[in-house]
Amino acid sequence: MKHTDIIDIFEKKELLGTHVTVCGWVRTSRDSKNMAFIELNDGTSLKHLQIVIDKAVISDISEYMKLGTSLKVEGIAVKSAVAADSVEINAENIEVLGECPPDYPLQKKRHTLEYLRTIPHLRVRTNTFNAVFRVRSVVSASIHEFFQSRRFVYVHTPLITASDCEGAGEMFKVTTIGYSNAYKSEEEYNADDFFGKRAALSVSGQLEGEVAAMALGKIYTFGPSFRAEKSNTPRHVAEFWHVEPEVAFAELPDIIEIAEDLIKHIINAVIEKCPEELKFFDAHFEKGLIDKLTGVVNNDFAVMTYTEAINHLLNADVKFQYPVEWGCDLMTEHERYISEVICKRPVFLTDYPKEIKSFYMKQNPDGKTVAATDLLVPGVGEIIGCSEREADLDKLLDAMKTRNMSLEDYEHYIALRRFGSVPHSGFGLGLERMIMYVTGVQNIRDVILYPRTVGSIY
Repeated sequence: MKHTDIIDIFEKKELLGTHVTVCGWVRTSRDSKNMAFIELNDGTSLKHLQIVIDKAVISDISEYMKLGTSLKVEGIAVKSAVAADSVEINAENIEVLGECPPDYPLQKKRHTLEYLRTIPHLRVRTNTFNAVFRVRSVVSASIHEFFQSRRFVYVHTPLITASDCEGAGEMFKVTTIGYSNAYKSEEEYNADDFFGKRAALSVSGQLEGEVAAMALGKIYTFGPSFRAEKSNTPRHVAEFWHVEPEVAFAELPDIIEIAEDLIKHIINAVIEKCPEELKFFDAHFEKGLIDKLTGVVNNDFAVMTYTEAINHLLNADVKFQYPVEWGCDLMTEHERYISEVICKRPVFLTDYPKEIKSFYMKQNPDGKTVAATDLLVPGVGEIIGCSEREADLDKLLDAMKTRNMSLEDYEHYIALRRFGSVPHSGFGLGLERMIMYVTGVQNIRDVILYPRTVGSIY
């Protein structure tokens, strides 16, 4: 169907005064004695295009005015009579492409985000989600641009795995057998299953990414990860998109520099390509959002050790819900206090206690901490988990044995330390948390098309 995108109607001045055809969905409409007006949106622009109907030209308009109806409109593009530097269409002919009944759920102008989560198939048509998913697209493209321009190799790591990267055991089981009483043990069950052993959805592509980095030098993965953690918070979903670079010959300061450059690259892309969306989020979700993002790209991130952060928290004149002591895993309230109150900007917390971090992280000479860092940002908390990987075979084996891990399941990973091991580092960035940060949207369920959460799969 030949037509012009609505974004082009707004941006291409040469279309003024010409005959155009546009398509879209009715977002609002109003009728008067001699004229009628429709706000049309086709998804290419956050801004709606006004369709002006002269009833002397088109008299029967009832079918065109219903919210949610899809239309094809032919007419002349002219300067808006009321909005400076805008365009509208004087309609000459209108065709209904798809009718929409009166019980269309988006009749009101404003709905709560909680209500919209119950209709994920329709919520994309609202201004909020039009803006969210446009930003999500730009963020995703900018991630690829960043790594490709620096000659990282994009690799696709498996989604089905036999190993738990995080060692937490919170994984979705993959099986073709299902419930059965026919087996005497889990080992017998697994042996008869599709792969002949236990399999699950991957929580991270890191382990396989390290394999690729040991040959290709600089790689990144960008795809879905799955966590069976029964956490029903605004920051957790069971399926999310994960960006994971791995870099050979890189120590912790090197990977911190790459992480900071990536965050700034993403934010610059959103500022450049999504100005209208950012204005929308600044007005409706986080006052001062644009100033915040501009400040991030124009200033260096802070760096602070975990021990220093604990001291700040212990001395804080704040009653935290969760108590603080050296060795504890920081909660979101702690992370936000450090980034929002102490540093007032994004901050890399480094050198965490080894007991609360993963087995693969490089052990520091003090014997108590590991060369790990989390990037904490105001308004969200942690968005990047990062570390230098343990390259020493004996230390890696000791860490795995201490956690009672099966060495057999990780044989390929362990073998990397036998054959030309090198210092190497990497991090994981949750795409949805990054989008929360650049939009000011507070719930992760509202930055993903179909959120998968505990007890809810629609």
